[in-house]
Amino acid sequence: MANTQENFNWDLADVKGFGDEYSKEDKANMASMYEDTLTQVNEREVVTGTVVGINDRDVILNIGFKSDGLVSTSEFRDTPDLKVGDEVEVYIEEQENAQGQLVLSRKKAKIVKAWEKIQHALDFDEVIEGVIKRRTKGGLICDIYGVEAFLPGSQIDVKPIRDFDVFVGKHMEVKVVKINYANDNVVVSHKVLIEKDLEEQKAKILDNLEKGQVLEGVIKNMTNFGVFIDLGGVDGLLHITDISWGRISHPEEVLNLDQKVNIVVLDFDEDKKRISLGMKQLTPHPWDSLTEDIQVGSKVKGKIVNVADYGAFLEIMPGVEGLIHVSEMSWSQHLRNPQDFINIGDELEAVVLTLDRNDRKMSLGIKQLTEDPWTKQDILTKYAVGTKHKGIVRNLTNFGLFIELEEGIDGLVHVSDLSWTRKIKHPSEFVKVGDELEVQVLELDVDNRRLALGHKQLEENPWDTFEDVFPAGSVHKGTLINKIDKGALIELPYGIEGFASYKHLAKEDGSEPEVGEALDFKVVEFNKDDRRIVLSHTNVYSEPEEKEKFRKKPAPASTGSTGGGASKRKQSGSNEERSTLGDLAALSNLKEQMQEEQKKARQGETPSTSNNDEQQPDDDSKQSAEVEDNEE
Repeated sequence: MANTQENFNWDLADVKGFGDEYSKEDKANMASMYEDTLTQVNEREVVTGTVVGINDRDVILNIGFKSDGLVSTSEFRDTPDLKVGDEVEVYIEEQENAQGQLVLSRKKAKIVKAWEKIQHALDFDEVIEGVIKRRTKGGLICDIYGVEAFLPGSQIDVKPIRDFDVFVGKHMEVKVVKINYANDNVVVSHKVLIEKDLEEQKAKILDNLEKGQVLEGVIKNMTNFGVFIDLGGVDGLLHITDISWGRISHPEEVLNLDQKVNIVVLDFDEDKKRISLGMKQLTPHPWDSLTEDIQVGSKVKGKIVNVADYGAFLEIMPGVEGLIHVSEMSWSQHLRNPQDFINIGDELEAVVLTLDRNDRKMSLGIKQLTEDPWTKQDILTKYAVGTKHKGIVRNLTNFGLFIELEEGIDGLVHVSDLSWTRKIKHPSEFVKVGDELEVQVLELDVDNRRLALGHKQLEENPWDTFEDVFPAGSVHKGTLINKIDKGALIELPYGIEGFASYKHLAKEDGSEPEVGEALDFKVVEFNKDDRRIVLSHTNVYSEPEEKEKFRKKPAPASTGSTGGGASKRKQSGSNEERSTLGDLAALSNLKEQMQEEQKKARQGETPSTSNNDEQQPDDDSKQSAEVEDNEE
């Protein structure tokens, strides 16, 4: 049997196979009919498929291809009622994978379709609905067709939104305004949906708007200069000065956001579409209710609401203020900054100085609550000429300084009345503002409220004595203290200053002395009236007989000043002693002693003068030397 089967010749056998009864033409027609039952599909496109089976892992879909496709059941979580026969859109990822299966994706199909719908909405300006998923920096995230779009905070509404969280989870109609495929970014807007309606509403409001019209609005924004009020599609500005008749620092003191208020139209600019609103104009002006008992001279009480450089404003009732000028705050003439005297919030009493009800202006004064010091009965005796007082330096000028002896009583000390010996160009060389200074009254003019004072007058004029101490031709030790344009200032004994020109400064070796160097100087000129001493160092060594004469009795070297009791310095051998001008009586006694000796010399009581007439021409030089010995 086996051998028979192995030796069987199939080619000679009359056996017909499957399809042998069809001709080639029939087979071609049948193949064509079969191919027509299959759908032509391309990868990366969305097609519609029919559910033909569902198991635990996959959903089997027939898309008309030669094989069915599989989609993971995890992609159908949003459709728990899915059943065989339902049609769904899927995305063709691969026509045939390694296992020969058709790979489909419902998730990608939804994304592709979503982007197509979004692009269509942008192209045709369509309104679509989304769901606010969450808030993000600067706005909200809106879900449209499964794609997350960004809704900026400025595009939520026409008015500013302060709380974004209230929109989370809510449905909102939006328009697509921008698509960025590179970043898969979509920007949408809800504001554009209502702007068109608002423009129509705004145009209607503007057409009917008139000055003086009273409207109702809602406060939508606050600034330090006013509030913006929504009048129903159009905004108006209520300036802070038009909120209340009284002063307020910020609108939030009397108003709140989202508050409904009644306002009146003050002005309307058709070109710029700006509306100025007022609120206080709806109430009577407080000046109209000002009582008649308030007149010039009346005392009023109030609170300081503003302080400026020129004064302060006292509010005696809301909307009624008076200006207290800085000159009316104190009898003192040196109150320059009102903030040093008054602060905002202070409650004060003042006197009405002027009152104009028509212009609604009032000036007030505080100093009028106290007596004018210049009108006191004891002013003539208290500040009589010659009386001495202490005061505070309040101001310095080029010509002198002003001293306040008491509040409202000021006096001028001229720069020439500060020191007998020092040549002071500016009072700042002598005192500074705030110093206490003792003065003497030189002149009193009550009618013109003027008081002339002096400081140097507290001491006797030393120049009467200096006339005999520093006669022309006498030689004294001096210290160069400063160089100026035409020469140098020399400090002489007792703190007095002299002047030497540059040609009289040259030393014997031709060099020029430096500041601080001590040299001998000869008095060239002494002027008591102008308080001027002209000196020369050159004359000391150019006139040998004079130099030799005064070399025997050296003059004392001193530094200091009379007014401040500055120290002076003299040398005696190796010992150094200090004395001050301080007590001018010593110089007066010295002068009297010299005059007495001159008198005796004229009467022949001095042997040196009576026995030797040849020595008479040197009496002045001897007296100058004796003065220097007595000074030492």
